[in-house]
Amino acid sequence: MPRRSATMLAATLLLIALLCVSVLMKVPYTEMSPGPTYNTLGTQGGKPVITITGHDSYPTTGHLNMTTVQVTGAKYEPSLVNAVIGWLRDDVMVVPHDNVYPKGQTDADAKKQNAEEFASSEDSARTAALNELGVPVGSELIIKTVTAGAPAEGRLHAGDQIVAVDGTPVTTTEQVAAGVTKHKPGEPVVFTVIPRVKDTSGNGGATPGSRTDVTVPTVAAKDLDPKAPAERADLAVVGIGTGIRHTYPFQIDIGLQDVGGPSAGLMFSLGIIDKLTPGGDLTGGKFVAGTGTIDDDGKVGPIGGISMKLIAARDAGAEYFFTPSGNCAEATKNVPSGLTLIKADTLDGALKSLEQIRSGQTSALPSCAAK
Repeated sequence: MPRRSATMLAATLLLIALLCVSVLMKVPYTEMSPGPTYNTLGTQGGKPVITITGHDSYPTTGHLNMTTVQVTGAKYEPSLVNAVIGWLRDDVMVVPHDNVYPKGQTDADAKKQNAEEFASSEDSARTAALNELGVPVGSELIIKTVTAGAPAEGRLHAGDQIVAVDGTPVTTTEQVAAGVTKHKPGEPVVFTVIPRVKDTSGNGGATPGSRTDVTVPTVAAKDLDPKAPAERADLAVVGIGTGIRHTYPFQIDIGLQDVGGPSAGLMFSLGIIDKLTPGGDLTGGKFVAGTGTIDDDGKVGPIGGISMKLIAARDAGAEYFFTPSGNCAEATKNVPSGLTLIKADTLDGALKSLEQIRSGQTSALPSCAAK
């Protein structure tokens, strides 16, 4: 065989081998893409997304849409060629697997964590909205998170109210921590809790159960988290995170199903305020979407997957998009045509922006590109 032909044959075979490797070789990445959007002023599955019970609520028009991102499962591993294709597309994000699923996390673990974050986000959204409206809000000590694989898993649950530890009444997270860490690892702790019983009527929300004592064994912090600081490594823990849940003078239910994470807080707060405010719509009938966490004081925080959420909003028909200031740098890199980004730092600021939209003073809207 002539040398030139042999060289071409070898090159062809090498190319075929590389193509086969790129198709078969799996890489540790996760793909994110635009998810559905939900109008917080509208309905989902024939039921209102936000339902107010025990207080006057008012008709609304327009859109205040929360946005979501779809993520491939914990076990999904794209081929090298699929990952490259994803990197080249505008409507897909390819990110390291561990950025989305910490090492060892399963789909079930992720779903549980997202549900817990969503519940916490709902609570903060209600609180921020009522604070903005000057409505008094109460509080109670609850379990916010339960660590996967910890002694508390299956015994205590996110949303349970903690009344006492070893018979001693508690009202702060510090008191709970002190009640647990006074034990030696391996010793049990008795939590007196009021479980939150999920509402099975389909209306969303949850109701208090009966007060009950739950015994939970402890382990050393280093056994649950090898990266625990040295000063805490040998302290007893059960694997819960505690915090404050607020109580309200009337019921505000958020009825979305199969949606998780904390990023809808801002849009839920705006939707609640719109439904509780007489005398006109916050949007003036416009299509406004957005994203952002929110805390009890109305401060807006950044989220993940902003570029995918912009596409989701654009595809749904949004004209304006509330963008947390911490996401502005990424968001402004590729803004979908026809979508105006509005920088959002606080709930109060977002309400002022909606006032500008209603009055047609859109040139005065806070720019996401502004420093």
